[in-house]
Amino acid sequence: MSPTTPLNPTSPPTLTLISNSTPVAQGAEAKVYKSILHPSREGSPVSIFVKYRFTKQYRHPTLDTNLTRARVAGEARALMKCLRSGVNVPGIRMVDASEGVLGTEWIEGKSVRALLGGGADDEGDDDELLEDGQDTQELLEEDTLKPFGLSQDTLMSMIGTEIAKMHLADVIHGDLTTSNMMLPFPSPSHLTLLYLVDFGLSFTSPLTEDKAVDLYVLERAFSSTHPDSSALFARVLDAYAKRVGEKEWGVVGRRLDDVRLRGRKRSMVG
Repeated sequence: MSPTTPLNPTSPPTLTLISNSTPVAQGAEAKVYKSILHPSREGSPVSIFVKYRFTKQYRHPTLDTNLTRARVAGEARALMKCLRSGVNVPGIRMVDASEGVLGTEWIEGKSVRALLGGGADDEGDDDELLEDGQDTQELLEEDTLKPFGLSQDTLMSMIGTEIAKMHLADVIHGDLTTSNMMLPFPSPSHLTLLYLVDFGLSFTSPLTEDKAVDLYVLERAFSSTHPDSSALFARVLDAYAKRVGEKEWGVVGRRLDDVRLRGRKRSMVG
């Protein structure tokens, strides 16, 4: 994509930055860009991920401004809390809550969704590419995970561990899907890390209910995007339980069962 149309010279610096950035995607609440920061001191330009919560014309201007500021600030706080707690999330590079702009570290790599065959953009069925006698798991481990030096089991364990670290910090992601998990390539320092990204719906809560719902959202994402994935998600939960400890998992696991039951009842009612 080409950069956006430049704004007028009186525009705030953050919006001027956006005007010279490359659009990546747009959702109902925000536009995202790949931008370049030029360090004031001698050094190479740095790529950053910029999320711009644009003005919503259907909202009262005061309400829109207040909501935008709160959401940008809330996302930045969640990221900072995760960073302080050792959760692998993108580093913060800039915050302009008044203009609805948040800039974070650019993670160059692959989403877990793509690596598990879900496709980055609903790509075609991988089964069409398989040779006789080769199953999907073999394709995953040999072709998509090999460059990262990972097995499927290790990847699931990494997912469960990062979510557990986040929940131990009382941060609820709010939109846990395999699209919001990234493996950088090439990995920094020759270590493969899993990053949790896109904290736009995150919030802070110590409640077991909120943590169980977070896990349930991910379970539903696995089942809808990656068929026959119950064994994969079970490995995620095993790693999660190991990290949070037996006592904490006993409480969260029971609540997760309750959330699943409520979800099935809603599905039956329609």
